Amino acid sequence: MTRHAGGALCSVPEGSHSSSFNASGNTGHSVLVLNRLYMAVHVVNVRRAIALLFRELAEVIHIEAGRYVNYDFLSWREISQLKLEFEERDPQSDWLQSVHFAVEIPRVIRLLSYDKVPRRGMRFNRRNVFARDGNRCQYCGKRFVTSELSLDHVRPRSQGGEMGWENIVCCCVACNSRKGGRTPEQAGMRLVRVPKRPRHNPLLRGKLQNPKYESWKAFLSDAYWNVDLT
Repeated sequence: MTRHAGGALCSVPEGSHSSSFNASGNTGHSVLVLNRLYMAVHVVNVRRAIALLFRELAEVIHIEAGRYVNYDFLSWREISQLKLEFEERDPQSDWLQSVHFAVEIPRVIRLLSYDKVPRRGMRFNRRNVFARDGNRCQYCGKRFVTSELSLDHVRPRSQGGEMGWENIVCCCVACNSRKGGRTPEQAGMRLVRVPKRPRHNPLLRGKLQNPKYESWKAFLSDAYWNVDLT
């Protein structure tokens, strides 16, 4: 196998050949990133993953006959071409098209010189709150697109409410206006459910419900559910 240069996660330099891929229609796909010790540490988009492979900072980890096989970028490209020639494309697979060839989007890649372990603790941020609540207003129960939702303090800050998992929920514009600077009880409203800190990363849980990401499960035991999403 080709000897690789090491390195940490990095952005794609301007003019890199990896930017010649047409990623349109594939922006919603994600790739699980392992450290050198096969521990899940990140989830990245396809363009970032291809850049790491192209620059020989990572390798593809692929399941074949129940075992994991490692491929560098050139080997993965060759395997992809063979699948096309012999019409052996997996129905769950997704592909990127460059000017001269197509390549299957890997589901898992492994960094070749990155030993840091996953960060412990769930990040409290807008994206994770929306994922925990399933983009559902926690007062009226209706689902909305992210742009039509805001975050609401169940107990207003003016009444001592804190900024945290147990006091922040998704809220639609109408319910936010109706509630105002009051508690649900004061506004005559009820929560769909009591907000709690999620046990597992809600975004990863959503991905794992898709059969395309079945291969992730082998690397996402309870100990590693808190990988960063970038």
